[in-house]
Amino acid sequence: MNQDHREDWEFSDRNRLRTWQSKRLRLLIEAIIPANSFWTERLLGAGIDPRWIQSVDDLSLLPFITKADFVADQAAHPPYGRNLTFRSADYSRLHQTSGTTTGQPLRWLDTPTSWNGMLDCWTTIYRWMKLRADDRLCFPFSFGPFLGFWAGFEGALRQGNMCLAAGGMSSEARLKLILENEVTVLGCTPTYALRLAEVAAEQRIDLKASSVRAILVAGEPGGSIPSVRSRIEEAWGARVFDHWGMTEIGPLASECEDDPGNLTVIETECIAEIIDPATAQPVAAGTPGELVITNLGRHGSPVLRYRTGDLVEADPAEHASGRTLLRLRGGILGRTDDMLIVRGNNVFPSSIEAVVREFPEIVEFRIVVSRQREMNHVRLDIEPAATLVESGRAGLADQLAKAIKQRLQFHAEISLVATGSLPRFEMKAKRLIRE
Repeated sequence: MNQDHREDWEFSDRNRLRTWQSKRLRLLIEAIIPANSFWTERLLGAGIDPRWIQSVDDLSLLPFITKADFVADQAAHPPYGRNLTFRSADYSRLHQTSGTTTGQPLRWLDTPTSWNGMLDCWTTIYRWMKLRADDRLCFPFSFGPFLGFWAGFEGALRQGNMCLAAGGMSSEARLKLILENEVTVLGCTPTYALRLAEVAAEQRIDLKASSVRAILVAGEPGGSIPSVRSRIEEAWGARVFDHWGMTEIGPLASECEDDPGNLTVIETECIAEIIDPATAQPVAAGTPGELVITNLGRHGSPVLRYRTGDLVEADPAEHASGRTLLRLRGGILGRTDDMLIVRGNNVFPSSIEAVVREFPEIVEFRIVVSRQREMNHVRLDIEPAATLVESGRAGLADQLAKAIKQRLQFHAEISLVATGSLPRFEMKAKRLIRE
């Protein structure tokens, strides 16, 4: 689908969009059954005749799938598993997940056609954030097998923008690269945007005076957490744009320039469902639930009814631009597998971070969860700024404890740690420790 046609669908009637999605779904089923042994066995094993899947409404006939299912398949059929529709020679890209949720990285192969489909999604993302022809982009991440911003980098290259790969460099060297090449758009995790700001402050670099006008973040919920977002924007003097995607499903949601703080799903390329994590039943708009995705364009390694583990909330309000696509209010709200029950309260690490980031004196933090008298106990290790005087440190701990109690309804133990003692992260931060 060319970009002009794609943009037309974004403003179309929802029924018309569902008709288009149904057509794409039928084409997907025809392409993978019986060529893809993983999905053929999965559907037939569930007693489903592929011919029954004719529209979006029929999708509910299919069972859900999780990352653990794919990990198990790859363990049983190494190295790539059976979710491959074509012969191995037809695949040109290999990426893999970080392994943070399953303990085992998940490998993912793409054909040139599937990869170009992901670059098309990035064209949409860049259009929504109003990327300019003269923008210069820098991607300060490892450029290893983790998907990261690989597609974002190549998507911008395809549009003709100058793109700087900043893998294998220190934070100091990356800042120098950004400044000397007058980079205007930065792509990284929220955590690393804050880390670069920390290093810049140590070197007395005024980031607000730099040419960076926008920071595209992904990999963590931080881009849509108001306190994290404002802290990044304040440090850089630049607009934050949140983005969402996964190695398994590709880049499928982003913040629009005219709709800050929310994510819009690229429904021209996927079917999105929001379900109750406990009952697996659909939830009403405005009710938080788990995001489920069926990718319509990645025929080489397809995903149908994938439980992402991300908690979201559909916003029924009209989009300011007139787009009719699904909007996720407040972006990614948290992870189902990260939820903590503390004194009877459901607490997500992103909620704790939202409070912590309201204190500019805190440079880094860590959440340590242990069991005490059969209940979860939360300790927050916080690293104050080196410039904070000793008397201010004790006061900071008290203030944070009170804020946690008032906002999240539980008492957290606050532990002050030495300057520079907590780890810094380039990719996804790992701040939740379960003892």
